[in-house]
Amino acid sequence: GQTQSGCGFASAATGPFYCPQDRKVYLDTAFFNELSRKFGASGDFAEAYVVSHEVGHHVQNLLGILPKFNEARQRMSEADANKMSVRVELQADCFAGIWGKFTQQKGILEAGDLEEALNAAQQIGDDTLQKRSQGYVVPESFNHGTSAQRVKWFKRGFDTGQMQACDTFSGPV
Repeated sequence: GQTQSGCGFASAATGPFYCPQDRKVYLDTAFFNELSRKFGASGDFAEAYVVSHEVGHHVQNLLGILPKFNEARQRMSEADANKMSVRVELQADCFAGIWGKFTQQKGILEAGDLEEALNAAQQIGDDTLQKRSQGYVVPESFNHGTSAQRVKWFKRGFDTGQMQACDTFSGPV
């Protein structure tokens, strides 16, 4: 329901998150029930997508991407910080896709698993969430990316299995 992390207090409403200060992923398992019931994204690989996305942030932290972003964010307007946050989040989706590719190569994926992950990415895009909660979308407030972008970047990581394919900071997202 709630916890204290190296990044401060968090409630279940925060959802899953990664804290770079203590290098931990925080998961309220009730979120996975909500992912299935409220968002229509059920299945073990939908859940694995969420976890691997958060682990993707840990990879970004280890690579120095998160520290650079967090430092730069302090000098940005809210709108620019949101745009850069989208790029950070989409890269974590791409890294999650690379993990998915690795599980496929290991023979761990079952029929329908990839579709579960893609559906989860679709259901938790900023546009889909805003439309569901308030009936309209506000693109300048996006901080994770649209449903289409989240699907695209997870799929890019999955299809290529290559870190260099996850450069969300160059060109259009």
